[in-house]
Amino acid sequence: MKTDSQLQADVSEELKWDPSVNASQIGVEVKDGVVTLAGHVASYAEKWNAEVAAQRVAGVRALAVEMDVALPGPSQRTDADIARSVENMLEWSSYVPRGSVKVVVERGWVTLSGQVRWEFERRGAAAAARYLMGVTGVSDQITIKQNVSPGVIKADIEAALKRRAHNDAEMISVDVKGAEVTLTGTVHTWAERDLAGHAAWSAPGVLNVIDKITVTY
Repeated sequence: MKTDSQLQADVSEELKWDPSVNASQIGVEVKDGVVTLAGHVASYAEKWNAEVAAQRVAGVRALAVEMDVALPGPSQRTDADIARSVENMLEWSSYVPRGSVKVVVERGWVTLSGQVRWEFERRGAAAAARYLMGVTGVSDQITIKQNVSPGVIKADIEAALKRRAHNDAEMISVDVKGAEVTLTGTVHTWAERDLAGHAAWSAPGVLNVIDKITVTY
């Protein structure tokens, strides 16, 4: 198991390795395997990419984000301009059904609402807004239509885990109540944890996934 100092060094190096992140503006602190990222970044996309980069590092048990987005002058846009850009991106996206997502922008913060059929459509809508200039944050309030029984959802997820997670699939438990899925158990990497979550969200009719899986090294 890595010490906190080793983990801090590894996260710092991973941030430097990622060309989409200005690592010099981000501080890294670690205590008991919990990584805290602090500082100022020039875009919400950079903030998001820094979070993803930190989670790629083996040994990270949890992540606390204390970064804020400080847009440089040329990147600042009016809320109306950002809203039009998000709506255009959604209209052109092959992932998002036309007219299914509503957009509200306040001080650069984008809130998405509405209802879609699949989790990948919800993620596609959030991704469409995440990388636009002037965006300071994204709140995803999109819901997913429920049209499948809990028993079918559970069977579909367990089958997907066996296909994708190999040995770790046997250490993951799936509990379905209505359209809410709770995952518990242990895996050996963050990638396996993300894979399990993705498998759960990929089942039709799932409205919420509670991920209680822990990563053991």
